[in-house]
Amino acid sequence: MRPSLAPCLLAALFVAAPLAAQEHDDAYASIATLQQQMKAGQLSSQALTRSFLERIHRIDQSGPSLHAVIETNPDALKIAAALDAKRTKTDGPLYGIPVLLKDNIDTGDHERTTAGSLALAAAPAPTDATVTAKLRAAGAVILGKGNLSEWASFRSSHSSSGWSGVGGQTKNPYALDRNPCGSSSGPGAAVAAGLVTVAVGTETDGSILCPSSMNGIVGIKPTLGLVSRAGIVPISHNQDTAGPMARDVADAATLLTVIAGSDPRDPATIDADKHKTDYTRFLDPNGLRGKRIGVVRQFAGNEPNADRVLDAAIATMKAQGAIIVDPVKLPHLNELGPLEMTVLLYDFKHDLKAYLATRTDLKVHTLADVIAFDKAHATQEMPWFGQDLFEQAEAKGPLTDKAYLDALAKVKRLAGPEGIDAALKAHHLDALLAPSEGPAFMTDPVLGDHIVSGDPTIGGSSQPAAIAGYPSIAVPAGWAHGLPVGIVLFGAKWSEPTLISIAYGFEQHTHAWRAPKFLNTVDGKPVAEGAP
Repeated sequence: MRPSLAPCLLAALFVAAPLAAQEHDDAYASIATLQQQMKAGQLSSQALTRSFLERIHRIDQSGPSLHAVIETNPDALKIAAALDAKRTKTDGPLYGIPVLLKDNIDTGDHERTTAGSLALAAAPAPTDATVTAKLRAAGAVILGKGNLSEWASFRSSHSSSGWSGVGGQTKNPYALDRNPCGSSSGPGAAVAAGLVTVAVGTETDGSILCPSSMNGIVGIKPTLGLVSRAGIVPISHNQDTAGPMARDVADAATLLTVIAGSDPRDPATIDADKHKTDYTRFLDPNGLRGKRIGVVRQFAGNEPNADRVLDAAIATMKAQGAIIVDPVKLPHLNELGPLEMTVLLYDFKHDLKAYLATRTDLKVHTLADVIAFDKAHATQEMPWFGQDLFEQAEAKGPLTDKAYLDALAKVKRLAGPEGIDAALKAHHLDALLAPSEGPAFMTDPVLGDHIVSGDPTIGGSSQPAAIAGYPSIAVPAGWAHGLPVGIVLFGAKWSEPTLISIAYGFEQHTHAWRAPKFLNTVDGKPVAEGAP
């Protein structure tokens, strides 16, 4: 079931019009290329926005039916036309560029913010999230909302990534029976499929990095506090952050430059203005030269394709002048998981209540209300999996509980000062390197996700930086049977410039990105755009 959340005229506007070659080129063009065309008068923001809306109709709502976009902005074309009329030679790089937002990011307009749940679908948010406001101020066109794993994958331990009660199941554009990972599933699939140039996702632990890797794109999880979380449906104020998702490092750096900065609505960002910068300054094709990079082999050995791609990436880095320390051990990895879950369960109950207080037009005001809503609407909301994580969170007490405070202090110490920081210092490293989860797994709504893992006490390669609040980047690195495979780079707090430099240098010598073919399965036939 995929209920419509706003009047959508796409079907009437775009039926049967063939994709023009220019439109297809624009769909996969970089921000810099699109800006060159617009400044030269060869392209308008309105035409670009229209072409993306057209592709969404033909690829997302028809044909391959990716279900990557929950809702398009009914004002997008009008906004783009207004921007065209005011364009000047000094406008910034995002001016007139359509951007997709994950549907847990507030927009104070006609679009809903649902986190994929029908419980939040009754009314729009009253105001923009700070991230949304920054994008509008930079002249970006909010194209619409991307589907996601409902409640950012924090409703059930048996969920299928990319499924939500509002948006249905997002598909991977490289093989439609494969999963896009989550929870930023829609943004990841949409960017990969050329439905938008860039998107904003969110991460608590892996929700930007995993869908970026499995959809073959770049994803940046910033330092906690570099990007405001105000107006974003939360899981945990101790780990949540928004971040860019793009087809290349340059576009991701451009988007991060716009959304970074301090915000009085989010106390965690108090130091952001001291550290934010123009991240495009670090797009150095020789960014690998002289960098000391440590390989965390504890995350390898689980999936042979991921290991093969990791080893090839290491060879490329060495050839480009990087100094590789292999292996580097991160201590305490097997202690992080239970402590992290304790913190997230406590935080979710508390943080969700605070967020829902800003959505006064809704009938749910607490986690208990949402649990009751799901039970009352079980046919729509729980056809495949339940809400065991919700129930565990609801059973937790206040944030003054000793169990919570002890778990929070310990897990932050083990992941940060005694984990990432200790490893970087011991080997004089600029960054750490690990494999991603591997190629996309089959979507299975009955049994849930099938992420290949080794030691069950060790989480994914996103976990240490997520818990510590440190930055990480997923970069396309290779292929397995037509499916993209990425690598993950992470480092010290506020080390985005270094990570972007390394990632860009790697990208410029691999060029691993390829457009998807929308195959029905890895060895199947492509599903035509606009096919019934």
